[in-house]
Amino acid sequence: MKHMGTARWLMIGILAVFLSACATLDDETRVEDRPDEGLTAEELAAIDEERERAAARAAEGRSSLEGEALDELLDDPDSPIGRRTLYFAFDSSDIREEDMDIIEAHARFLADHPDQRIILEGHTDERGAAEYNLALGERRAQAVKRALVLSGADEDQIRVISYGEEKPAELGSDEDAWAQNRRAELVYRDVF
Repeated sequence: MKHMGTARWLMIGILAVFLSACATLDDETRVEDRPDEGLTAEELAAIDEERERAAARAAEGRSSLEGEALDELLDDPDSPIGRRTLYFAFDSSDIREEDMDIIEAHARFLADHPDQRIILEGHTDERGAAEYNLALGERRAQAVKRALVLSGADEDQIRVISYGEEKPAELGSDEDAWAQNRRAELVYRDVF
């Protein structure tokens, strides 16, 4: 019985030594893999300074635009975020391939301006029941939100709302009017 207890403690000791050796090996491997190993103190200081300058430059570019500056950018037809309306096929929430550039531009803008907020409004044409159109508008706005997030925007920057058929862009009951009303709009806001 006494030998069984000793054997158990011996096995625990061997296991502890083995595990601590593995941990030490992992730590040594990480130290050896460091790209700054072997550099002088001056070189390390220069690298740290450059990292700080790069972080400061990134922080300057990552701010919120407000008021006239944002309006000017949004109203500029040559601006990548100047286009803020995406159109959909009848009874569909699938994003058209030609609209992916618009989504990617807005996602980059939102990623570069983390304080900026956007509301995605989903709209439909007048055909269909009101409840169905509200759900379809929601699916359209959610599809755009997913694409924005996958392209780099933060989910917390985006709010989704569906108006269904309640806010038509074009009055009328023909295909031209319906095509203009099947849309999602990206509306920039300072806050929700």
